[in-house]
Amino acid sequence: MFREIARKKQALSPEECKELLSREKRGVLAVLGDEGYPYALPINFYFDGEEGRIYFHSGKVGHKLDAIARCDKASFCVFDEGYHKDGHWSLNVKSVIAFGRIRVVDDWSDDLMVGFCRRFTEDMEYIESEIEKFRSSTLVLCMGIEHMTGKLVNES
Repeated sequence: MFREIARKKQALSPEECKELLSREKRGVLAVLGDEGYPYALPINFYFDGEEGRIYFHSGKVGHKLDAIARCDKASFCVFDEGYHKDGHWSLNVKSVIAFGRIRVVDDWSDDLMVGFCRRFTEDMEYIESEIEKFRSSTLVLCMGIEHMTGKLVNES
C-alpha cells in the first residue's frame, strides 16, 4: 500500500527516523484540504517513540480541523538543518515522512502536554500556567504512524 523509497542507499534506519522525530521540534503536516487541494502547514509536535504516535496541539476551529474531519489520512514531514561535508558547498539533509491517521484526543492529560512543552522549555512554572490558561481552547491531535521512511539527501 505504501511506497518504499527509490534510492535505498540513502535510506535511514527506523532508529534514525525515530531519533530525528525525537530531536526536531517542527515539521510540515499535510492533509486533504478544500476541494481536494493539499493543505500543508508548518507545525510543532511531540513524538512518542514508545507508542509510535505524533501529537499536535491546535485551536478548536480552522482549515486543518475541517480537513481532518473530512479525511483523517495525513502525512507529516520533518527534516534537520543539514550539514556540509568538508570542502563541499552542497547540503546533506536527513528527512522523515510519516503516514497515518489523525484523531482528536478527547481526554488529554497534563502529562502529555508537559511532555510536549518540555521540548521548548524546562520552566515548569511557565508550562503549568500555559496549560491552565489555554486548556479550554486547546485540542490535542494524535497521528498514529502506519508507515514511515527516512533518507539522507545530498542537495548537489
